[in-house]
Amino acid sequence: MNLKKLMGAVLICTVLLSGCTKSDDDTEESGNWVKSSEFEGVARTEAVSFVINDIAFVGTGYDGEGTDRLKDFWQYDAGRNSWDQVADFGGTARSSAVAFAAAGKGYVGTGYDGLDDLKDFWEYNPTTNEWSRIADFGGSERINAVAFGIDNNGYVSTGYDGNYLKDFWQYNATSGTWSKLASMPGSKRDQAVAFVYNNKGYIVGGSNNGQTVNDIWEFDPTESSWTEKRKISNVSDDSYDDDYDDIVRSNAIGFVMGGKAYITTGSSSTAWEYDFTNDLWSEKSGFEGSSRAGAVAFSVNSRGFITTGNSGTTVFDDLWEFKPLETLDEDD
Repeated sequence: MNLKKLMGAVLICTVLLSGCTKSDDDTEESGNWVKSSEFEGVARTEAVSFVINDIAFVGTGYDGEGTDRLKDFWQYDAGRNSWDQVADFGGTARSSAVAFAAAGKGYVGTGYDGLDDLKDFWEYNPTTNEWSRIADFGGSERINAVAFGIDNNGYVSTGYDGNYLKDFWQYNATSGTWSKLASMPGSKRDQAVAFVYNNKGYIVGGSNNGQTVNDIWEFDPTESSWTEKRKISNVSDDSYDDDYDDIVRSNAIGFVMGGKAYITTGSSSTAWEYDFTNDLWSEKSGFEGSSRAGAVAFSVNSRGFITTGNSGTTVFDDLWEFKPLETLDEDD
């Protein structure tokens, strides 16, 4: 579904994850969701987030009304469980953009302003609370790309510009320049999920011409190389049955904490934990908030959070924390 064809509708983001197993102690009752301090900006969907020095920043997006997009930005201090507004995003208001943090600063670019796809990029300095325009993204204008930051570099890949994409770009925050690296192997795609663990980037799933792709790729910046991880279609454990179909979803979110990655929301509220060491997934307690797509997620101090998003025309501003080691408590 294209944002240009449905004003305010969220672009579909299909995530089909790899290598899953299920064990007696990894069930849907493992892990607990706790409601936290609501996001203080207006409810929205298709926003962006990044984390600097254990402070999360959330902004831009679409409020579900008309053709207008948003450019306000907010910071969340998990230690105080409180939100504070910071300087508005420096560029045009937009949704379906990407964001990453690198070298102590935040970066936001690409996306859709209600009329056009975009490729401008902006840098946020948390010390001065100011936005500055940097060099435009080296690739084409696009929507529904993914991004992640590792050390002093940011990376942007995939997305849609009228064509499904898999080009891969590096932004050097020290030199302020973009470089094109070897493209991600496998299918072109948009609507994927990305996260970082142990200084390696991961891109998971996505959609190519309306068809889901069931792979996960690991990027090693020291070698500038890609490694494919276990496909979900390789699952052969008969005890697992066909539950892997439940992982297929649109507009999901992902975050990393405690040495594991977590995926949830989108077209399914089930939640899944990825074990980097074993390259396997196991089911956790399903997301307890309202079903939604277009949310954002972040992890700070080994704590994972989800906020915003939409269900149809309803947009959200609630904030939820996932505690994977606790037992599900529906009354907390």
